[in-house]
Amino acid sequence: MVPPPFDAWDTGIDLAFAAGEESAIADAYRHLAPLVRTLASRALRDQTAADDVTQEVFIRAWRLREGFDPSLGRLPAWIVGITRRAIADAQSSSVRENRKLRAVSAVLPDPEYAEGPQSPEALADRLLLEGELERLGEPKGSIMRLAFYEDLTHEQISRRLDLPLGTVKSHIHRSLQHLRRRLEVDHAAP
Repeated sequence: MVPPPFDAWDTGIDLAFAAGEESAIADAYRHLAPLVRTLASRALRDQTAADDVTQEVFIRAWRLREGFDPSLGRLPAWIVGITRRAIADAQSSSVRENRKLRAVSAVLPDPEYAEGPQSPEALADRLLLEGELERLGEPKGSIMRLAFYEDLTHEQISRRLDLPLGTVKSHIHRSLQHLRRRLEVDHAAP
């Protein structure tokens, strides 16, 4: 079903929605869900994610209906605004999930070379450390990974990353101070 042209939109739906009439959300869904799904599908390139965003948009719209003012605009425009935010949220969530998966895969031992199962505490510590290294940003995170995981010297890191030796040393010094503060705070919490 194709949504009606903007000029043909029934403003009665706007008024009913603003008044909290449940039939209005059903009408809005029937008319606008195809548009929302298409926008989400194009942005996310995943039909399941697009379906989830479509559902989320109409849930948000109903929860936030008190913020809709028909005198300021029509419901389709308001719903498209919610759609854009929901798509951005889904993209951010996807990025975070991918980072988590990369972090977990980076710390899980390779079954071929594993000396035994890693304790949950050790895995949690490695995940915590990886999260903190990510927070450092670049090039600090890369410098610290080379120092921690590959046990490279300052000079080796300098050559590998093509950075001045003094820069590498100062990044390591400041990063260690930052990590010490962050990890002390995290471990001090009950």
